[in-house]
This record gives sequence, structure tokens and C-alpha cells, in this order.
Amino acid sequence: MKRRFASLCAAMFAVSCLTAGAQTVALHYPPAPRDSVTDTYFGTTVADPYRWLENIDSAQTRAWVQAEASLTQSYFAQIPQRDVIAARLKSAVNYERFTTPYHQKNHYFYTYNAGLQNQSVLYTMNGPHGTPRVLIDPNKLSSDGTVALGPSAVTYDGRLIAYSTQSAGSDWQTWHVRNVATGKDLPDTLQWSKFSGATWLKDGSGFYYDRYDAPTAGETYKAALYAQKVYFHKLGSPQSADRLVYQDPANKDYFFSVTVTEDGRYAVLTQSGGRSYNTRVYFEDLRSKRPHFMPLLTKYDAQWNFVDSDGTRFFFDTDKDAPNHRIAVVDVRNPSAVRTLIPQWSSALEDVNTAGRSIYVRYMKDAHSAVRQYTFGGRFVREVALPGIGTASGFYGDRPDKVTYYTYSSYTTPPTAYTLDIATGKSAVYRKTHVPMDLSAFVTDEVFYTSKDGTRVPMMIAHRKGMKLDGSNPAILYAYGGFDIPITPAFSAMTATWLKMGGIYAVANIRGGSEYGEAWHHAGMLANKQHVFDDFIAAAQYLISQKYTSTPKLAIKGESNGGLLIGAVETQRPDLFGAALPGVGVMDMLRFQDFTIGNAWIPEYGCSTCSADQFKALYAYSPYQNIKAGVTYPPTLISTADHDDRVFPAHSFKFAAAMQHDQAGTAPVLLRVDLKAGHGGGKPIAKSIEDYADTYAFLLKNLHLQLPTGF
Repeated sequence: MKRRFASLCAAMFAVSCLTAGAQTVALHYPPAPRDSVTDTYFGTTVADPYRWLENIDSAQTRAWVQAEASLTQSYFAQIPQRDVIAARLKSAVNYERFTTPYHQKNHYFYTYNAGLQNQSVLYTMNGPHGTPRVLIDPNKLSSDGTVALGPSAVTYDGRLIAYSTQSAGSDWQTWHVRNVATGKDLPDTLQWSKFSGATWLKDGSGFYYDRYDAPTAGETYKAALYAQKVYFHKLGSPQSADRLVYQDPANKDYFFSVTVTEDGRYAVLTQSGGRSYNTRVYFEDLRSKRPHFMPLLTKYDAQWNFVDSDGTRFFFDTDKDAPNHRIAVVDVRNPSAVRTLIPQWSSALEDVNTAGRSIYVRYMKDAHSAVRQYTFGGRFVREVALPGIGTASGFYGDRPDKVTYYTYSSYTTPPTAYTLDIATGKSAVYRKTHVPMDLSAFVTDEVFYTSKDGTRVPMMIAHRKGMKLDGSNPAILYAYGGFDIPITPAFSAMTATWLKMGGIYAVANIRGGSEYGEAWHHAGMLANKQHVFDDFIAAAQYLISQKYTSTPKLAIKGESNGGLLIGAVETQRPDLFGAALPGVGVMDMLRFQDFTIGNAWIPEYGCSTCSADQFKALYAYSPYQNIKAGVTYPPTLISTADHDDRVFPAHSFKFAAAMQHDQAGTAPVLLRVDLKAGHGGGKPIAKSIEDYADTYAFLLKNLHLQLPTGF
């Protein structure tokens, strides 16, 4: 091992003739020793030659990663247009951005970014049109903008806010409490929380939150997480005095969330995880002298997502006997008498919120928003008129509210905040975004194509108006395809810059998401995962056959589960794509459950040790195990981050090492490692600009593009 490390440190590599338009010379990649490590799964022996890269803090791994980073930086430094692209991205993102306001009593809150602030700032004001003032500015918490605000919760009287911070892109949260009037923090500080919100008691005396036991030294970003617990923090007391209110030692891979009802009477606890997406629900009556959580819905036979309450009636979004989801009512006095309040609709339910004793249900109609208003009695009132084919979000508030707020955007429409009169259903612009580019030159089309097994799949395609479809246009095809998560239209200055470069941006709404309800999700999970890859490949073939683009001009992009998607289709159809951009991907499907929060993905993927059938399915498409020697792979830019404690960065390290070793052609296989960054959440604007500048420069060179005149 010492000899290997010395050899690695002494290794020389070079990059030659990398300017745009010049002939590419094969890259000399940093040496990556191949070990003889193997595992046996149900009688099948599988080699894992880069197991050593899982020790991400070892001197050997750090040296290899640094060498890879130097190679990648040298590559980009020799693309002269890269700095021009970065400057245009910086200009494009320099506009005001804000979120939909929410309130407690007369205290209103929203986040705002003046344009180039690394992190958005939390503001507060008295009333919906009051004078804003800064409440929490995370940009002052670090010199490089790598501390971000996480979830927060305001007391019912608007006096205090519990807020979390997350550093360097990590999912770990530190909770603080701030006085809204003075802007000063109280002494309360809570650590080792993850994937947690906070829920205050009605009187503001304390709040519920989730946390884990403190990890052992060196395991903060690697160890598999188990045994989340629910605690109650009494304001003014040390964390060591927090009361443990719920845990499930028999099911250590479960997650919990607690909500206190608006009237302050009940706390509702939802338990999820394990080997299923189903949930259990418990509740406690906070008016009891000795409150404790009692079972409400514990059969674990469906998803039950708490929405709101009306006295003793609890409203749930559920897929019980409703693959498109319905709203059900459960009275805590008679939990067995579950009844339907709002039946499932022809489109899939995406989100539910309440305001002014109205229920707003956001559905997806062919992957874009449709919003319907109902009364608390379940009577349909109206469909909310939206500006076009896009995404609407918001629609929350309290019982006395007369108006609610929502935001609408699309790929070519920047976010606009609206007020909605609850009684009349009329919308009015509350705040509009003005971007520093003319978006009227672009259009978004929705098309439908046929996948390998005959399934009809929607796809959104954004491009310049009047674009000639002759196969010469550069295109990025993006998708996700998993975890019941839909990809709906949303504005991005980064994407708009690609359109301005003359590119096409296509989003395939493939199976695995929730675009068409639970049936669409289930058709792309576990043993059905190949449908996800087939849908994406068919999307690429559609774009090529319809002359939007051609193989040499087509790049594919995805992150996280979408990074897995790109790795899988690239290894299955390396001939189909001009470039591949897998980001923070799950690349080793045989070992993902051994790191960070990977065990929570078993309901989606299965696991290599769960059964022979699940191993066989995973082994068939796992990107790392399906790289083959002697195959010519397209130019590939693999991205990860050194602090990614959700998808362990070793996934990308191992995938990059294997592809660099086996690549038969001269197309580059580069590894880009973002420092002091994580899975993507809370990434500073400056880092995002650098990330996209590198990505677009990579495509400019490898898709053989020219920047348009006037860009």
C-alpha cells in the first residue's frame, strides 16, 4: 500500500491540445490501483477493484482526488470560452429573487436574494405590505457563503423563530432560536439533527424536532445512519435536558415527523421508512395531564400524510385504495371510521395545503400544475386559473385568512408571486421577477413519445422560437425518474443561458416519478427500474428522430437518482449520446445501503443482500459494475462534492476510476469534485456559477459548438 501511495504521489499527467476546435490528445489519468477485492451475492462473485476509494479520508484517496481535480482544472483552463460563459452566467443570475410569503399573526416572512448573494436572506415585516427588515442573513455566518439556512418554524404568535443552519452542503442541521422583534439569538443550540423540521407548542414554550446520536469521530460524512429519535426541547434549557418523546428501537431505519395542529390541541406523529413507503400515524392530546402518543393509523398498509385538522377531524392525503391519492378524514374519537373527503381525481395529486378554511389541492396534468379549491366539507369550489403550462406552489395560511399566496413559474417564465382571494378565486400579482434577458424569444412545447414497451411519456422541450429542426442543434436531455418525485416546469437562469447559447433543454417525465400517480412511480422502482432507463433512451431517440438534435449534439444530464440514470443509460447505450453529465449519482447499486442515508432507499431500489431477485436486478444495471473494457464511451463529466453526506462521494470516485481505466476511445472522462459542498442543497451562487460554467464549457468543446454572435 505504501508503494502504491508513493507511486500515486509521483505520478505525472498531462493535457495537450485542449483548445476548442483542436484535435484532442488522450488524457493521462492519475493512476488508480486495482485491488482484488470481491464479494459474493447469492452465488455470484463480483469484483470491486476500487473499494479503497470508499476510504475517502485516507491519504491515498485524497492524493488521487487532488490529482483528478488538477487534471480537470487544467482541462477547463484551456477552453478559452469558459470565462465568457461564466461572465454571462453571472450576469444572468443577477436579478432579484424571492419566495412566497408566509405569516403567523401579522408577522410576515419571506426569503430574498438581491442577485449575487451566495445565500438568500430571511426577511420579516409587519403585514403583507410592511417595511421589510433582515431577520437572518446566512451570508454573515461564513466568509465563503457555505453556511445555508435550513428548515425553520415560527411560534404561533410570531414572536420567536426556530431556524436551522447547514454547513458546507451537509445535511446535518444545527438549530437556533431567534427573537423576531430584536433579531437576537437565544442561548438555545441543538446539534446532530438531520432531515428534521421543528414544530412549536401553541404557547411557544418549546418545540419537537428529530435528531440522531452523535456520530463517532471520522464518521460524520460516511457512516450509515440509523435510529432517528423525536425529542422535545423546552425553551431555555440545554439540549442535554431535552425529553425523548418517541423512538422505535425495533425499526432503526425509520424516520419521524411531528406536527402540532393549528388549534394547539394535538401533536401528530408520522412514522415512515423501512422496506416500504407506507406510514404509521400516532397522536397525543396536549390538553391531557399526561400526554403520550397513541396509535391512530398503524396498519402500515398505505401512505397517510397529515394535512390539517378541524377539531377532532384529521385530514390526510393517502393512497389507500387511490393510486392518484385522495383526501381522507379520520376522527380521533373513532379512528376505524375512515371516510373520503375528496375522491381521487383523474390527475395525480402532488400537494395539499389549507388557508381560510379552504383546501387547495395541487394536481399534475401531464407534468404541469392544476390547482383545485375545496371546502373543509369536501365540496369543490373552483379550479384556480393559472397563467399557463408551469408549476404553482404555495396556497397555505390560517383559518381567519381572506387571501393566500402562491408562486407560478415555467422554464421560460420567471417566478411571479400572486395573491389569491379565497372567496372570489381572483388572482393578482403580488411581486414580479424581472430578469436581465429577453425571454420572449423562447418557447416551451409539450410533446408525447412512445417508450420501448409502448408507454406514452410526456416531455417538455424549451428552445428558441423559430429554431430550424435539422438535427444540428445542441441539446441537453434531463430527467430524474425515481422516489415518487415529479419534475415540473421551473425557471432557471442557468437553463435560460443555455437556451441563449442556442441550445435545447428537454425534460423527460419518465416513470419512477409521480407525474401520473403511484402507478407511474411503481412502474419505475425495484424490479421495474429498467423502465426508467428505457423511457429515457426513447426520449433521446425521439429528439433525434424529430430532428431536434442528433447523437453528436446530444448531452444527457441528471443528479442524484438522476445521476444513477445517466450512469445506467450511458453504460447501456454509449453510442446514443454526444456527452454525459452524471452528478452526485448513486453508482454502486450493490453497496449504496452501507453509507450515509442509503438504507432509506431500499424501498425504491431493493438491496443486493435482501434477496437473490433484487441482487440480480441491481447487478443488471448498476453503473459501476456495468462499465466494460474496450467500449468507447462518450465524453463524460462526473460531478460530486467532498461533503456529500447523502450520496457518498465514493460512488462517483469509483465510477470515474473504472471508466477512465476501461475507456477505449479518446473522449475525456473527467471527475469534478466540489470542495466544501454537499448534495446540492444550499450551494452558494458563486459555486453554482462555476459549476455551470464548467459544464457548458465541457459541452461547448465536446459537442463542437460555437457561441452565437452577441452572446
